[in-house]
Order: sequence, then structure tokens, then C-alpha cells
Amino acid sequence: MSATSTALPVHEANPVLAIFVGGLIAGALDLTAAYVLYGPGVPRAIAAGLLGRSAMQGGNGTYALGILLHFFVACSAAAIYYAVSRKLGFMTEHAVVCGVFYGIAVFLVMNLIVLPLSALHAKGPYQFAGLVKGLLIHMILIGLPIALSVRRFAR
Repeated sequence: MSATSTALPVHEANPVLAIFVGGLIAGALDLTAAYVLYGPGVPRAIAAGLLGRSAMQGGNGTYALGILLHFFVACSAAAIYYAVSRKLGFMTEHAVVCGVFYGIAVFLVMNLIVLPLSALHAKGPYQFAGLVKGLLIHMILIGLPIALSVRRFAR
């Protein structure tokens, strides 16, 4: 390599940046997909998971709470991926594959544990098309950004 060639800068691992960039990107992409698929009432539905069905008629505070909760969950998912990737190095080495599978895991945890235990007590029966959409969204818009952020900022 010559002195004039360009090399990628070497950077220190930054777990906070890895978690927040991954969580914010995944949260923004997922929330955008939810708006497109289900309309602008999505944040109230998210808040209803904590407050109960009456939150669906809530005002701006309820709306803001839903957005805050959504990004809290996305950043929590990123933090979990980061923590596990410290023990399982292949998660950063093979971020694309692991990110896709992590998206599936997040989908399953949300639909089989979090939503049934929430104040909405949401559980099936699910329609096939909805399951496929949900899986694809979680794989591509949640798992991948989180895994790629951890690979980029936390090596």
C-alpha cells in the first residue's frame, strides 16, 4: 500500500453508538412501515400496550408516549444484540445472516411474549399474509440495521 492510497479509518469500538444508531434506524424504519401499513394511529396502539385500550383515544401525550416506547423497544433490541455479540463473535463477522435471523427472533418475542403480556393481551389467530409481512419487516428493517450497526461501531 502506498503512502497516497486511502485506507479506511481505524476507530475504537463504541457500544453506545452501536446500540443507539442501530436502535434509531431500526425504530424509524419499522415505525415508517407501520404508518404505511396501518395508518398514523400506530403510536397510540403502542402506548395502549402499556396503558390499555383506552389509550387508543388518547391525545398528543399518548401519541408521544407510543413513539418513545417504540424507540425504547428498538434500542433494547439493539442492546441485546450487542451484548450477545460480545460472546458470539460470529454475530459481527456474519452480520447480514445473523441480522436476518435476529429479526425473526425479535418478531417471535414480540408476538409470542410481549404482545400477549401487554395491556392489550394481543394474540392470534394470525393471518398468513400478516405473518409474512411482519417477518419480512422484522428481518430487513429491524434485524439488519441493528446487526450492521453493531458490526460497524462495536468491533
